[in-house]
Amino acid sequence: MFVDERIYTLHAGQVPVFLKLYEEEGMECQVRILGRMVGYYYTDFGPLNQIVHMWGYESLDDRHERRKALQASPEWQSYARQMRPLVVRVENKLLLPAPFLEAQRWREPQAAA
Repeated sequence: MFVDERIYTLHAGQVPVFLKLYEEEGMECQVRILGRMVGYYYTDFGPLNQIVHMWGYESLDDRHERRKALQASPEWQSYARQMRPLVVRVENKLLLPAPFLEAQRWREPQAAA
């Protein structure tokens, strides 16, 4: 198990535009193909105009196959053509679980007490 953290730095003031476009045009396709959205955020302090999203995968092969399928999707390609002009820079990191985390399965959120 690992998490792919992706950080998109946008042109100034484009966060609301990006989020609206993603929700309307990109999210359904990406979630359907990649499967496990761990989180999707935007920055409010520190480096501004950033979108941070994280996707969970069982293995590097799992990531490779899912990302390949995403890139081949005409629906995703249409979204990406609209999204790319908003983006200045893309970074991504491979995050590995700490030894005390259950590495073989994804934990379900615990109900509030």
